[in-house]
Amino acid sequence: MITVRNISTYHEKHPTVITIGTFDGVHIGHRKILDKIINHAKTTELKSSVLTFFPHPRMVLQKDADIKLLNTIDEKIMILERLGLDVLIIHPFTKDFSRLTATEFVRDILVNILNTKRVIIGYDHRFGRNRTANITDLIAFGNALDFTVDEIPAQEIDDVSVSSTKIRKALEEGDITTANNYLGYEYMLTGTISKGKGIGRQLGFPTANLTIAENYKLIPKNGAYTVKSTLMGKTVYGMMNIGYNPTVNGTSKSIEINFFDFNADLYDKIIQVDILARLRDEHKFESVNALKLQLAKDKERSIQLIRK
Repeated sequence: MITVRNISTYHEKHPTVITIGTFDGVHIGHRKILDKIINHAKTTELKSSVLTFFPHPRMVLQKDADIKLLNTIDEKIMILERLGLDVLIIHPFTKDFSRLTATEFVRDILVNILNTKRVIIGYDHRFGRNRTANITDLIAFGNALDFTVDEIPAQEIDDVSVSSTKIRKALEEGDITTANNYLGYEYMLTGTISKGKGIGRQLGFPTANLTIAENYKLIPKNGAYTVKSTLMGKTVYGMMNIGYNPTVNGTSKSIEINFFDFNADLYDKIIQVDILARLRDEHKFESVNALKLQLAKDKERSIQLIRK
């Protein structure tokens, strides 16, 4: 997959079939559209392309909107590449870009830069300044500028009954099962392993502390989770705690992972953690010994879940 981050220096010579959107989460609803463009490309001479935007438009246009996203931009790139996409165009979303008219957007970007010959898009797609243009306008542009438009009807999209908003809500409530079902993959956290206070090691459960640089990334509800990672080419399972460690008087939020059957230096390494299941809420235990007993139970339950 080719990833284009600077559209001002890019020009696609090969005709493309394209879809447009933020695609936060790249969930099973999004994949109805993505599968169509990828499959269409395989049966034609067109390249499958996605035009997406970063930052998320709401981050730019609604400064007070503290939106949290399901994917970092690098996670989104990885997921789309796995699907078999040919080209991903990440257009910087700015206030100036938001002021482009529908005509300017279609003519200057879709046609002149991206060489679009077919657009596959949801029935409710809107674009252009103040999002005033709709699917009917896009079809009219296509007739004038030599590209076709395939509209994915309401029923086909609504049958999936999935939205990024529903997934965000599930994660904020700790409902990792629903979130993963809607995503079609395990929700992931990607970050750098940093040194902690060593409390986990003192308890007999040494932890890797995950620091996520992107403050817009949605962190699930505080609590304990079963997780897995690929470390040094091997699938490794473990349990993760998100929260403040109240039993040992923690004052700042942390993400700590205890990997099972793994002992290697991970400091400063970037790792991806896939969340498999939620174990429990975060609690303040009566003593450190009570916490150790609970951690042992968490590990045993995690092992049982992994074996299933």
